[in-house]
Amino acid sequence: MTKSDFKKTLDRYRSAPGEFRVLEVPATRYLMIDGAGDPNSSSEYTAALEALYPLAYAVKFASARELGQDYVVPPLEGLWWADDVTAFTSARDKSRWRWTLMLMVPDWIPVAFVEAARERVAAKKAPPARLDEVRLETLTEGLCVQTLHVGAFDDEGPLLARMHDEFIPGAGLRMTGRHHEIYLSDPRRTAPERLRTLLRQPVRAVSDTA
Repeated sequence: MTKSDFKKTLDRYRSAPGEFRVLEVPATRYLMIDGAGDPNSSSEYTAALEALYPLAYAVKFASARELGQDYVVPPLEGLWWADDVTAFTSARDKSRWRWTLMLMVPDWIPVAFVEAARERVAAKKAPPARLDEVRLETLTEGLCVQTLHVGAFDDEGPLLARMHDEFIPGAGLRMTGRHHEIYLSDPRRTAPERLRTLLRQPVRAVSDTA
């Protein structure tokens, strides 16, 4: 049985450091869970991960076992927002951040597989506290600007400021959706200065009033 690795095969997971790329991102299904606060200290964030990953792996194992299609669980992704966008750029005030954590679900997975996997995880001796909060949802971003940040998460601010304040308006675009990050590195096994994170911002042409 071959194992798909979407991080290596899907164009949406590719960008070069120092380069802003405009791309069209197709509608994508994710397991999602919401929360708020500093991801470095929030118990809510930890509990979200503890619910998200067991369900994602249960779906993956069911796909391999019942459909004959195995895959590497895709990288963790996050939508981030705040009432004031400077909370991500100049201020970096993590206490004001709100977020949705996400893991992509392949198109071939039936919805019923997700619910059956949830039941299996819930039946375990110590099921995740927030398991019921994880939902399957389709994210439609469309036109986006994306770049690759190499380095610590706390060093993203200047690159985001360039994206928001220089590249996007200079290209005749305006921001429309939530800031999107894709974590290509495992922070538990990677030095901060070597972390690779895709930074994505949905946009629309300034002339497009729809």
